[in-house]
Amino acid sequence: MNFTPLHDRVLVRRIESDEKTAGGLIIPDSAKEKPQEGEVIAVGEGARKDNGELIAPAVKAGDRVLFGKWSGTEVKLDGKDLLIMKESDILGILGDSAAAKAA
Repeated sequence: MNFTPLHDRVLVRRIESDEKTAGGLIIPDSAKEKPQEGEVIAVGEGARKDNGELIAPAVKAGDRVLFGKWSGTEVKLDGKDLLIMKESDILGILGDSAAAKAA
C-alpha cells in the first residue's frame, strides 16, 4: 500500500479485541463493540502554526494507540478496513511505545 496522510492526519488499523469474556463466554459479532485500540500505519508531516512553522506529530508508524469511539473516517485500502483520523482524535499511546517516548 502506498498511502500517506496529509497534514496532521493518521492512518490507523483497528486491533480486534478478544471474542471471549473473562468468564469464557463467546461474544457474537452482533454484540461486539468496535475496538478503540489500533496500530498506526502511516502519519502525515504534521500540523502548521499560523506562522507556517511545522508541528511534528507525536505518534509514529507502529505505535499502538487508543482513540475515541466515534473517531476517524472508515476507509478500505488494499482490501483492508482502516481509519483516517486527525492526530488530536488519538487519546494516547499504549504499551512500550509510551515508555520509550517518556525516556
